[in-house]
Amino acid sequence: MIRSRTMARLSIIGSALMFLTASAVLPLRADDEILPINSRLISHFKVGSDQTRFGAFEFVGGLELSSPSAALGAMSAIRLSADRQSFLGVMDTGFWYAGRFERGPDGQLIGIADFSVSPILDAEGESSKQKWRVDAEGMAVRGDEVLVSFERRSRVDVYPAKAPGRSIPLGSLPVQIPLEELRNNRGLEAIMVAPSASPLSGEVVAVSEKSLNASGDIYAAVLTGPSKGVFFVKRHAPYDVTDGDFLPNGDLLLLERRFSIAEGIGMRIRRIDGSRLGPGNLVDGEVVLEADFGEQIDNMEGLDVSTDDAGQTFVTLVSDDNHSILQRNLMLEFRYLGDAK
Repeated sequence: MIRSRTMARLSIIGSALMFLTASAVLPLRADDEILPINSRLISHFKVGSDQTRFGAFEFVGGLELSSPSAALGAMSAIRLSADRQSFLGVMDTGFWYAGRFERGPDGQLIGIADFSVSPILDAEGESSKQKWRVDAEGMAVRGDEVLVSFERRSRVDVYPAKAPGRSIPLGSLPVQIPLEELRNNRGLEAIMVAPSASPLSGEVVAVSEKSLNASGDIYAAVLTGPSKGVFFVKRHAPYDVTDGDFLPNGDLLLLERRFSIAEGIGMRIRRIDGSRLGPGNLVDGEVVLEADFGEQIDNMEGLDVSTDDAGQTFVTLVSDDNHSILQRNLMLEFRYLGDAK
């Protein structure tokens, strides 16, 4: 939990409309605070190797972020602007974060600017330091709304995209999954909005981290639309879901993590057939990327899919350092080549 009392007075950078359409953050107000961010370039994904191709992905570049401010950390979800220059996300300590990418001549990440945080407000306009109330794990944008999924106190709250960091929720979406089936600290983890190419076009999908049915499969649901209802994702132990997003063609990428004292941390990404998402179905998919401490990973928690002007698809990953000196804040970027001909 972030300790500084001044954090309660912070507000999110500019407007999240920047996140949808603009190429830069809007001018700051007097009470905004920019965190100083130090960026260390990650030029190679595999430690000690010049390899760039990893399964269906080409590593583009990455950053390890640090700051003298205790406010940096616990990043659990991220979404990029349409022009891929700005970002908005949530921390599982109950904060929004936002900022702007600095990119090199080839578009690779070289730094972060205008990084700011702001408390996530509840329906009463209050922030909280009680983790069970503010454990934000997933975030998605739907038109002029920002959707945030919380575990522990399971819910999906809807905020105005115009200024989420200054706003109370506009309302909440029905979770569809019976609340008694959402395990404590293993509940709603990923939330995403289906693209126009999907049979679920514009509808909201959520997947839990490790809330399992009697067969050991993961609870998930379509939250809105005529196909709303519960479905299940096949679990392959020891991996658990941490985030996800849709590819432009409507298939779903799920980010998963494993951890054990003996084997350390690992991550992988599975591709799920988007046409199979719907009530009563059990879905599974091929692993399109897998990594461990032989690669530049940590506790990978957030995944975003974006597309550039040339139609290339990119996947951006962020890690949650749990505010631990033993972990790192990473932003990694890959070009997705799975559909390349």
